[in-house]
Amino acid sequence: MRHIAIVGSGPAGYYTAEAAQKRWGDGVRVDIIDRLPVPYGLIRSGVAPDHQSIKAVYRRYEAVNLADNVRFVGNVCVGTHVSVEELAARYDAVVLATGAPHDRKLDIPGADLPGVVGSAAFVGWYNGHPEFADLDPPLAGPGAVVIGNGNVALDIARILAKSRAEFHGSDISNHAIDVLEHSGIVRVTILGRRGPHQIAMTPKELGELGHLQRAQPFVAPSDLPDIGEDALLEPGMRKSVTHLRDFAGAPHAGKPLSIDFDFFAAPVAIEGAGHVERVIVERTTLDRELRSTGTGETYAIPANLVLTAIGYQTPPIEGVPYEHGRGRFANVEGRVLPGLYVVGWARRGPSGTIGTNRPDGYSVVDRIAEDWGDAIGGGKPGRPALDALLAGRGADVTTFRDWRNIEAAENARARDGSPREKFVSVTDMLAARAPRA
Repeated sequence: MRHIAIVGSGPAGYYTAEAAQKRWGDGVRVDIIDRLPVPYGLIRSGVAPDHQSIKAVYRRYEAVNLADNVRFVGNVCVGTHVSVEELAARYDAVVLATGAPHDRKLDIPGADLPGVVGSAAFVGWYNGHPEFADLDPPLAGPGAVVIGNGNVALDIARILAKSRAEFHGSDISNHAIDVLEHSGIVRVTILGRRGPHQIAMTPKELGELGHLQRAQPFVAPSDLPDIGEDALLEPGMRKSVTHLRDFAGAPHAGKPLSIDFDFFAAPVAIEGAGHVERVIVERTTLDRELRSTGTGETYAIPANLVLTAIGYQTPPIEGVPYEHGRGRFANVEGRVLPGLYVVGWARRGPSGTIGTNRPDGYSVVDRIAEDWGDAIGGGKPGRPALDALLAGRGADVTTFRDWRNIEAAENARARDGSPREKFVSVTDMLAARAPRA
């Protein structure tokens, strides 16, 4: 019997477990370890709450966990309850699937002012992540600036702009929807250093902005390249740019909130007397390699809230080689050290979609198989050894059965029109699980 420990219960972790199941069947035992009492990581706390069709992929992960040879080990923090070295001593392979939950820092003057909020924190706040439930973002208005030109920036702008009625069917947390309903924001500015042809925004997410009840997106026609250049784009990007052209050509509809795309615009400072009051922006241009360079022309955008959506990084773990410049674990094709592997964003950085993690998970299982060779049995004790260690350290472990009880309780407490109301504290999660013997 072989034993694999996967650290992290998001998409990368579950696709890795699925791949191990398919390759070795009953010849492998997989433990999926997570620091929270509940599984699914990014699906639960990262995907926008009004994108329930995307969140539904968790059903596939649920099927993985219902097999006898896969176990969820929740409320266990690697680095606190158990070290990577201790896992490696007990499992034939350890796979780090911790994702990239930390924001990249905005390195400009004033970035530490109150009112500057990272996207991981803001997204975690409206998604009910326990670490961010008490965030209390300044939404008095009238202006908010979102820095970034990817789908996370679009999600943030859309959440800020939606009416309460438009959240019907979503699982946005009650504390967030109540505050957003009374937001004083009337202008959301999305800053991008480069132009419309360099965005990382997908057509679906862009198109949603054109159908909001109380908000209208605007693009300056002068920021758009000649329409003939769109033919050089790949089809998905061409559809995205078409949405931007539609926004630029649409008449003003008189809606109370605007979403302004400000291209060729780089933030150079954030100013305010004790809190955010304005963002200083430098106009940019593109060189031949399509890199943005400053022109020296600056202007100010009034704002009391600045949200940074400029990327994520993986937090280091003691004893694991780390690439600080890239914010990920050092690896070669998923191999970190003998018996230690990495998958997903922790391996390649925060890129790709949820589905990108599937081939990544399968490929790292291929690497493990290559390293194991043809030997049938492993030399490590696996689950019993981990259980003994955690029991000795007083870890209050949650199981998949506990999760199902927590899930049922969340479903039962949902407001009308919502699939669930998440518990936003670990204490409440633990209280809702199966009774302890």
